[in-house]
Amino acid sequence: MMEERRCAKGNKEKYEQIHKKVQEKCNVSKENWINEKCKEIEQQRKHAPQTMYRNIEEITGKRTFLSTGCIKAKNGDIIIDKEKILERWAEYIREHYKDDRKDHNIMKNNFAVPPIMKEEVETAIKKMKHGKATGPDNISIELIEAFEDFGIGKVTHLLNAIYDTGQIPTDLSKSIFIALPKKPGGFAILCATNAPSLGADSC
Repeated sequence: MMEERRCAKGNKEKYEQIHKKVQEKCNVSKENWINEKCKEIEQQRKHAPQTMYRNIEEITGKRTFLSTGCIKAKNGDIIIDKEKILERWAEYIREHYKDDRKDHNIMKNNFAVPPIMKEEVETAIKKMKHGKATGPDNISIELIEAFEDFGIGKVTHLLNAIYDTGQIPTDLSKSIFIALPKKPGGFAILCATNAPSLGADSC
């Protein structure tokens, strides 16, 4: 197939088709090779640690446990294809963060409720921890505090608008998931460096 690709260089469309097939076969071969190596390493972990480390270095190309850009599927197979990795992440998030709560009937009351006060918001902000990562809006607690009365006023207005209308802004209902590398010390770090830190069953 490599020779066929080389001969097709004059035909762009044919060359791209053959090139795609070559890449797919290479990815499959790489996955199979990594799976075999991982099986060897699992067997060597207790009885042949030196051989295990050599095999780890052979796969990663490094002496340290760094991300290999792959995670494990449910059945233990190694996934290296980017699209399949995204699918695995989507599957993981759906399983671990789905809302199983039953629908509740909301009772509407006509009695008046006092608005949220600026003092309440200010007290809540002061109790929040500093140095925390920001959300998609990149607005930190420190930034809100820096605007003092103006910033607290804006937050108070937003909270009252949500309270009055019952509508939560779309940006506040979004979540960002970040893959955190696992700590070295186990075989899972090799092929599941980017595996979800909360999902031991996915490693």
